[in-house]
Amino acid sequence: MINDIKGVIFDLDGTLIDSMWVWEEIDVEFLGKRGLELPDDLQRKIEGMSFTETAGYFKERFKLKESIDEIKAEWDEMTLHYFNEKVVLKKGVKDLLEVLKSKNLKIGIATSNTRERTTDILKKYNLFHYFDAIRTSCEVDRGKPFPDVYLQAAKDLGLDPSTCLAFEDTYAGVLAAKRAGMKVCAVHDKASLDYKSQICEVADRYLDNINDIA
Repeated sequence: MINDIKGVIFDLDGTLIDSMWVWEEIDVEFLGKRGLELPDDLQRKIEGMSFTETAGYFKERFKLKESIDEIKAEWDEMTLHYFNEKVVLKKGVKDLLEVLKSKNLKIGIATSNTRERTTDILKKYNLFHYFDAIRTSCEVDRGKPFPDVYLQAAKDLGLDPSTCLAFEDTYAGVLAAKRAGMKVCAVHDKASLDYKSQICEVADRYLDNINDIA
């Protein structure tokens, strides 16, 4: 698949880094402070949403008095510890990035995370130099499963989306990349296992390890 493309665009959480579990823990803590329990359907409902969209969803669903910006600021502070101390790079990521760079492919990120946390994690693992463009869902009109962030990431790279390969771990993310007209490799992540069959129906390929593509 790599031989037929000009660029590769990665999701961040659950694809490059093992971090999907962080968001559920943060949601539990955030709601717990307000005497609320985590609904069983919450993670599925917010899957793929941008940080801003998720804050808006929380505000409306849980009738929060805080503004969307205040909710986002609290989450941002809560994520600092996790991303600095607990979030790790997924196995094989650096090896794959080296292969892609050796083929002179353009490389980007299209993430629902914030630019701050994305920057932090890339610096932490000395990955920043691999990427030619970074785009977050808060910087486009609509989050995943809409294609906006992938379309913008391809534009940032100066490429037609049809010449790009996307790596994603969630169903919403796979849908977003496919709707952008890209080939998609789905990457195994524990948080998305319940939807593996749906993911496999949409993705061009499913990988148990990210560098199996190389």
